[in-house]
Amino acid sequence: MRPHAVHAVIAVKSLDQAKSRLADRLRPEHRARLVLAMLADTITATAAVQEVVSITVVTPDPAVADLARSMGAAVHPEPRTAGRDGLNNALADAATGLRHRYGAVDLLALQADLPALRPEELADVLTVAPRGLRSIVVDHAGTGTAALLVRDPIAALEPRFGPGSAGKHRAAGAVDLAGEWPGLRLDVDTADDLDLAIELGAGCATRVALHDIGWPDRVHLPVRRVC
Repeated sequence: MRPHAVHAVIAVKSLDQAKSRLADRLRPEHRARLVLAMLADTITATAAVQEVVSITVVTPDPAVADLARSMGAAVHPEPRTAGRDGLNNALADAATGLRHRYGAVDLLALQADLPALRPEELADVLTVAPRGLRSIVVDHAGTGTAALLVRDPIAALEPRFGPGSAGKHRAAGAVDLAGEWPGLRLDVDTADDLDLAIELGAGCATRVALHDIGWPDRVHLPVRRVC
């Protein structure tokens, strides 16, 4: 195992619950397609970071699981006892599983909808995050959490994703990481978020999905990435 290697965990809910805030713009099947595409771009960018040695996707959805496996990620079934706080319980359960398998390792929890994420952004986060602490990257809205990093091989992940998660993570002792990282900070929930991701340069899978769905014309403009 490489020194300071990190194991990433990504949680994805059932596709039939996907992106409800886009329901006025996209049909259910299109929202599901978009979720899979954004997950694919998130996995692609994360896997390109040398320090990330494994990616685990936690999901109850078979289509999400199939995509994750096809991209070389491991799949951790969502625990039956996830309860009302299913996302955080699922992430914590997967993190515990990773520690059982690999021993005392560092952990990274990422949002699944980061289509404009760049590998160099994530690599920089892993470089600047202080050891022995739990760190967060606050999302572009300033209240959520795009990434939670535990640079302590013993400390628990203790995820608190959801509304106001940045404040909840801080209250639990996490420190903010400062950096530009626009792609990492841009988790997509709304149409405006999606348009901003296109402007930043969304990944290939997301752009192909949006082209097929017929999202507004800006998706067809040149972007920084080449598929």
